[in-house]
Amino acid sequence: MTLNSSRSASGFTSKLTPAADTCLGLAILSVVVFSTLGNGLVLVISYRRRKKMVSSELLCVNLAVVDFLCCICFYPLSITSSFHHMWLGENITCVYYGLGCYSFGLCGMFTITAISVVRYLKTCYSLVYAVWLEGANIKITCCAIWLVAVLWSSFPLIGWGEYVPEPYGLSCTIAWRAYHTSAKDAFYVICSFACFTLVPVLLIVASQCQILYKVFSFSNSLSARGIHNNMKYAEKRLSLMFFCISLGFVIAWAPYAVVSLLFIFYSESVYMAPEGFVLPALFAKSSHIYNPFIYFYFNKTFRRELRCLLLYLWPKLGGNRVSVHTATAVQHPIHIQLQERTRLPKRTFALSQEQTLSKGKGKATRGNGSNPVLPGRLVYTCWGSTTKERSPHRGQ
Repeated sequence: MTLNSSRSASGFTSKLTPAADTCLGLAILSVVVFSTLGNGLVLVISYRRRKKMVSSELLCVNLAVVDFLCCICFYPLSITSSFHHMWLGENITCVYYGLGCYSFGLCGMFTITAISVVRYLKTCYSLVYAVWLEGANIKITCCAIWLVAVLWSSFPLIGWGEYVPEPYGLSCTIAWRAYHTSAKDAFYVICSFACFTLVPVLLIVASQCQILYKVFSFSNSLSARGIHNNMKYAEKRLSLMFFCISLGFVIAWAPYAVVSLLFIFYSESVYMAPEGFVLPALFAKSSHIYNPFIYFYFNKTFRRELRCLLLYLWPKLGGNRVSVHTATAVQHPIHIQLQERTRLPKRTFALSQEQTLSKGKGKATRGNGSNPVLPGRLVYTCWGSTTKERSPHRGQ
């Protein structure tokens, strides 16, 4: 990569106040913590049910890998620089951070696009493309996504583009202003926006709109005929889940894309102070957080697997349903009810309140240790209880 040797150290100095630097570092730190926990759980759950996964879920796993690795490998450098009020490492770390974040950002964009296109083909043309949407082709798609993203982001290393500090000095990205430097840099910048930003966004929006139209039209046609189908409800929730994932990604990165586009043609001081780049960049980083929450809200399988995982790690979180029966006069063992309750036959407790009281506490209510059983009241026996069932004809 051809680095600008005349670049002064002031380019790596924060243009924000020390208090703003600290707030920025804490904000990115919160993004790293939430993203690591959320996407880490997604990866663990995916590994636990790897034999049950359908082919299209591999793309969601790929997206979780992108978010997890990006937060682990690159954002700690930005956090540390924020607390030191300057970019640490200057050119070397700037290239490392810019290359990594740009390649992972492209990989996330391509993955969302692939999810939208695959869902569109499965929803609208399942009979035609069903054979092509199997696991092997999805794996090839994931590999192609990583290959194209890494290849395109590596061109600045050979002089086609450049990685430079952001205007506020605590992050690095593509040199969008290189549009004015040379024809090849201008071509790289324009292709980055047109082919690797605008086209994927258009594919995402068009695919998701077609999917929602198809699903809701089919659902309304079934409802008009009085047909109730559980698959209709499941497909609707699945479509809404992928729509929220795609829409959230586009919304998160849209402000940063617009600001960067303006930065190509104008100096930052003309339309925005350096501080104005902070919020769009921070908002774009928030895209790593919300996908696990979307999975948890829309996907019952994810909720069930997450519950099983938490119970496996911390059994006490299960909160066993416990009902305790104690004795007032005699110290009987405490019986704990687990999982299932067996309801005694209702006829066992058909005695009236007067008969129950007359027989004494040791007969009709023996082993209960509680108040006499009222007529018609549902009484449940403890699992493992040794209370003998009293015949309704005895004593009458």
